[in-house]
Amino acid sequence: MLLEFYRFLPPDGARIVLVLFLSFLMGLEREEHGQKGEGYSFGGVRTFPLIGLIGYVTSLLSGGQMAPIAIGFAVVGGFLMLSYHHKMEESKLAGVTTEMSGLTTFLIGALVHRDQPWIATTVAVASMLLLELKAVLEGLTRRIASEEILTFTKFLLLTAVILPVLPNMDYGPFQINPFKAWLVVVAVSGISYGSYVIQKLTKPRGGILLSALLGGAYSSTVTTVVLAKRSAAEHKPHLFAGATLVASGMMYLRLAVLVTIFNRNLIVRLGPVFLGLAAAGLLVGWLWTRIPDADRAEAKRQYEPNNPLEFRAAFFFAGLFVALLIATHLVVMYLGTAGVYSLAAVLGFTDVDPFIMGMTQSAGAGTPLTVAAVAILIAAASNNLLKGIYAFWWGDRGSGIQGLCLLAGLAAAGLAPILWLMH
Repeated sequence: MLLEFYRFLPPDGARIVLVLFLSFLMGLEREEHGQKGEGYSFGGVRTFPLIGLIGYVTSLLSGGQMAPIAIGFAVVGGFLMLSYHHKMEESKLAGVTTEMSGLTTFLIGALVHRDQPWIATTVAVASMLLLELKAVLEGLTRRIASEEILTFTKFLLLTAVILPVLPNMDYGPFQINPFKAWLVVVAVSGISYGSYVIQKLTKPRGGILLSALLGGAYSSTVTTVVLAKRSAAEHKPHLFAGATLVASGMMYLRLAVLVTIFNRNLIVRLGPVFLGLAAAGLLVGWLWTRIPDADRAEAKRQYEPNNPLEFRAAFFFAGLFVALLIATHLVVMYLGTAGVYSLAAVLGFTDVDPFIMGMTQSAGAGTPLTVAAVAILIAAASNNLLKGIYAFWWGDRGSGIQGLCLLAGLAAAGLAPILWLMH
């Protein structure tokens, strides 16, 4: 029915109706707000539609020029400034939200005339949401610490500022692409940051198992060390050993996401293997935590993850990624397949992410897909064995031995598909 009504209106008539409708909604929200408060309040269901019409007519008379619209905007802003001055005389704590809404309403009228009804409607809806959600938004400032805002700002800097300005071109004999190298940093940091945020949001809830799940997506190695140290203070070997295996199972899901982002051909070969190993680690680890321990008291989460978005760590990761990309290229050139596998086994005892990300970049180009897939499995298995040693070294005797056996078993299971890949 509304569309039929618009067909009978001239184009300017339909636009004026839209301006009046959106401006009326803005004025209605402000008038309701004014009735709840005390003292002077500017405008309402009559003033805001008038401001919207002024914006529309100003744009109509401007003949496509921006100067008249800017002058009209300044004139309306002057009246709103007088209103705010009067408001400040009554209360030193008066806000400027209503006056800003008036300026927004003027722009909505101008946007509608310039055939931007979607933008005008979106601006109006967004403005009303911001106005209505005042209590919710102000509550966020009390719940979110200043360092968390800084952390999110760092994430935006890594993704929305640095990444777009890097050249997406290959340089040098090793074909180093700055954009792709930093994209790897963004992807790894993004997954870690997502897990970090979820851990922060669920901090008051969940036990050791939830900590292992989220920590595995953040860093399974760090989670293993934290769980091992915690097990030394509590006599729950089955719980902590199983949770350690769960964290390593999550590692395979994390790797599956990263490989999918950067090399679709490689994930075709490794996808079923990663999913199978992840399912095995999660299921067996969960079942292991269900085995009763002598101490049946509930274990609470205590692990507080560190901020994953430190600039020095990001640049160090980028440098390490480039160095390993060059090292892999040289190993393939001079030492062949055996050298790549040896490098994977050695680097699995360090930080496995840069090597695996390097494999996603060289797979199908400098390194055959099968060799890259096998090298990734070797590195992941080597890393699981390292985490088993960490669990044995830092944990108590019971959980340490169980954790080492479980992670050694997962490492062996991670090597078994190599025979299938090389067949």
